[in-house]
Amino acid sequence: MNDAGSMGLLGLTAMEERVYRHFLRNPGTTAEDIHLLLHASQDVVGAALRRLTELGLLRRAEATAEGGVKGGARTAEDPGAAGREAGGTLTAADPEVAVGLLTDRRLSELHHELQQVTRPRHLVAELRAEQGAHTQAGGGVERMTNLAQIRDRIDDLAFFAREEILSVEPYRALTRENIAHARPLDSRCLRRGVHIRSVVLKDALDDPATAAYLRELNAQGARIRVAADIAERVLVYDRHTALVPADPSDTSRGALVAQEPGLVASILALFEKIWDQATDLTDLLGAAAPESESLTPIELEVLKSMCRVTKDEIGARELGVSLRTYRRHVADVLRTLNACNRPHAALLARERGWI
Repeated sequence: MNDAGSMGLLGLTAMEERVYRHFLRNPGTTAEDIHLLLHASQDVVGAALRRLTELGLLRRAEATAEGGVKGGARTAEDPGAAGREAGGTLTAADPEVAVGLLTDRRLSELHHELQQVTRPRHLVAELRAEQGAHTQAGGGVERMTNLAQIRDRIDDLAFFAREEILSVEPYRALTRENIAHARPLDSRCLRRGVHIRSVVLKDALDDPATAAYLRELNAQGARIRVAADIAERVLVYDRHTALVPADPSDTSRGALVAQEPGLVASILALFEKIWDQATDLTDLLGAAAPESESLTPIELEVLKSMCRVTKDEIGARELGVSLRTYRRHVADVLRTLNACNRPHAALLARERGWI
């Protein structure tokens, strides 16, 4: 679908995009004979008109003649009907509205696809059985040296975790890229009921972005503890697979992935010892999030308005504030959520339970 033009990633075909752009350039025109202008068959253009109308990207003005048809039934049966009805002109939705509608629809489709992909978990057991046929005796430990492959393996283990993820991570700060990469995986696991327990260095709390993210995870149900001095780096998934550095003093030398029950049990015992000696995050920082992490009452109203209305002017009028003030609050909301656009902000807000 990527070859359908710049709107192909949002689910439009090349013809649908051409028709939508036509009505952007020529608002208030009819659909009659547009297929001649676009050098395409009437059936192909008609199908594009119907789908654009269903998606809300094209809107037909109501007929003004007495007894005229309001609805889209006749238009759906005959794409040229819009041009023959009195007042039956077509207008393209505002680009911001159109992209927002398509983005929401595409995100919903991707979410559904993701659910379908992760549902057949029995395949994991079947594939593991085939893998086991070629595993050497005592080969329950795999050494990985490629850092990109290690990151991919960690992502896969987190993605398919069913019950529990345990970690000891002696970082002093997370970059924005680290947080942006980890947030969707961590949030997905917590929403699915996976228990997360993590021990981090106390020094990590000195970094505002890192502390904010740890507090965010804690608010979503993860259990975070801090320790003054830890050097171990441990990841354990479902008490079945453990990942540790091949050389604790130089993580660039790769990692060991262990599924040997005896080794995993030893690593679990190490984790529990570190966990018992660590301090709960809430004991140090308090359970309540600081003002900088949450929305003010007016920002929360603006967030709800963003998800409900399509134009800033409408939102500002509903809240009784100026357009400039409304847009300033929108920018603050996007910054607080670390969102790249409004649909992304709505998605993050729903994940955090703010709306």
